[in-house]
Amino acid sequence: MQVYRSKYGKLPGTSYPEVMAKARREYHLIQKRTPRRIPYVRSRYFTKDKVFLNTFWEHLKQKHLIEQTNRLKYYRCALDLLRNTTKDSQSVIEKNSPSVYLHRFMGQTSDGEYFYVQVKDDRRSGRKEFMSVFRAKSPQK
Repeated sequence: MQVYRSKYGKLPGTSYPEVMAKARREYHLIQKRTPRRIPYVRSRYFTKDKVFLNTFWEHLKQKHLIEQTNRLKYYRCALDLLRNTTKDSQSVIEKNSPSVYLHRFMGQTSDGEYFYVQVKDDRRSGRKEFMSVFRAKSPQK
């Protein structure tokens, strides 16, 4: 798998409220630029299609507080990857619905840490949603 090198490092902070405030600030900057208030970024990988960001926050609520903090630290790097990557992803067809593809991209922060970004792609509607970001153990060859 090819690795996209982000120009950003992890969000600073050690506690959940610190990291959440910084991540929400990034989110609200994007939300202000979005015409209909459903925030999205345009992705080079998907030929400038919109990748919506709301699903990430719903998915994040299902995790424990420590896991939420760890995932939020990679939020800015994940947005950079979504916007700019042209690297190939691992794509898997979802078992329950064959029209849904899950794309997994691998990235590296400017600090040298590896992370994954997952995007759900509904082929029937054409809607792409940013699902999750999390730390990777090591780069896979």
